[in-house]
Amino acid sequence: MATTTDIQERKIELIQWLSVIDDISLPDRISDLKVQVEGNWADDLADDEIASIAKGLADAGQGKLQPHSKAFEIYKKWL
Repeated sequence: MATTTDIQERKIELIQWLSVIDDISLPDRISDLKVQVEGNWADDLADDEIASIAKGLADAGQGKLQPHSKAFEIYKKWL
């Protein structure tokens, strides 16, 4: 069974290997693996959250946008 140290060393080896690999498709394949392992957070959204996002995208598509300065004024007390 691998120890915590063994696992950390293996991670470092993989990071070093990734930093020099020439295969340009590898980062995309690793990202796909990451999504498979972690899951997709969007799959956990509630229906009302999905509807809200869809409305926001539709509004943006119609040019119904507000400047950052206005949003900042509204939400600055929480920032």
